[in-house]
Amino acid sequence: MFNFMSPFSDQAIIFNFTSIQRKTIWQIAAQRFQILKSEMNASATVGVGTCLSTSKPLSIGLTPVPICLLRRRRRCLMIGAETEVELAASEAQPASRRLILLRHAKSSWQHPSLRDHDRPLSKTGRVDAVTVSRKLQRMGWIPQLILCRETLNIMQEEARGFLEAEVHFISSYYSIAAMDGQTAEHLQRTICHYSRDELFTIMCMGHNRGWEEAASMFTGASVELKTCNAALLEAPGKSWEEAFAVAGYGGWKLQGIVTPSSNL
Repeated sequence: MFNFMSPFSDQAIIFNFTSIQRKTIWQIAAQRFQILKSEMNASATVGVGTCLSTSKPLSIGLTPVPICLLRRRRRCLMIGAETEVELAASEAQPASRRLILLRHAKSSWQHPSLRDHDRPLSKTGRVDAVTVSRKLQRMGWIPQLILCRETLNIMQEEARGFLEAEVHFISSYYSIAAMDGQTAEHLQRTICHYSRDELFTIMCMGHNRGWEEAASMFTGASVELKTCNAALLEAPGKSWEEAFAVAGYGGWKLQGIVTPSSNL
């Protein structure tokens, strides 16, 4: 934390910046202040103004300008310079990519003749899907792109933020989840295929054992996903391709696991 007294203010201004950033702030503010003075002097036609608080001549035009106004202007210039430095610093940092791996909610067995991936959600499964979708929305983990099979409709009905997501139905997600060691690579390929740089949060919905396996491989941790559990993964990258290339297997950060019963 760095404290300094502005020469145009009677109060200390506090900024939390590095020495290089503080120097940049001063340079930008000084340049802006000089431009302001030049513009005001150029607008004057004759005479000089008088500083009201000091009674000293000030060559900035016919109208007397109180020094307090210059102090306010100086403050604004400093804040503007501060913002420019913050923006430049943020642009230099790679954006985070957030991946939600959601295991399919519990299915109904009322129709035994249906294939496993054709079965509708059970009553419990529907309740769990609603609960998890609302929790994700409250946490700000709202997907911009959803790659899935079932479960989606009920989640979109209950979490309005999900309605804005782009959706692609991936038929291979069911079969690939049953193959040992295949899911993580398949997810990476489909995500990179359907994603764009401006999409920062993607949700993939599927089944075990593949979803647990993929979450564990991406994070390097032992991840357990029960029905309708969502693993929240994050990695830096200006694109999804870069995030996967930099993080690789084991480099994604596990931010948490959202469950229907978790206190979130």
